[in-house]
Amino acid sequence: MRRVYARVCGPHMRGHMLARKIMRTGYFWLTIEADYCQFVRRCPECQMHGDLIHVPPSEFHALTSPWPFSVWDIDVIGKISPKSSSEHEYILVVVDYFTKWVEAASYARLTAARVVKFIRSHIICRYGVPHKLISDKGVHFRGEVDTLIQEYDIQHHKSSAYNRRLMR
Repeated sequence: MRRVYARVCGPHMRGHMLARKIMRTGYFWLTIEADYCQFVRRCPECQMHGDLIHVPPSEFHALTSPWPFSVWDIDVIGKISPKSSSEHEYILVVVDYFTKWVEAASYARLTAARVVKFIRSHIICRYGVPHKLISDKGVHFRGEVDTLIQEYDIQHHKSSAYNRRLMR
């Protein structure tokens, strides 16, 4: 069973699909589906790459904007190697969801205070107070940024941070 599985199953699929695929190659026995369902439950690769059907649902946030400059996405790019000619390693980027307008600035060292200053000077002073701000759960968007968001009554939605392992 393991040899057939290793040869036939490149993408680790569910038991019923795997049983049907193996039946198409010419193998059959009465309990093939039940056997492969049990086998898949014990396969670490299948558990890692399989669908997350038993994960509780999380709140969905539609990524639309009702008018220009009301919803902004903010993110940090970096640490960039090699550094720029001015020794900057981080780029702070904000994108408006409606117009796709981009504002960006580079920094040698990025702190929450600099993020707050950037939001005030590049978003609030130029385009007004946004309705929503979307960011990941990075350390640059805590503390002083939370204070600014409460001060201006901005809704802050936190998305999942980029994970290279999950993007394969």
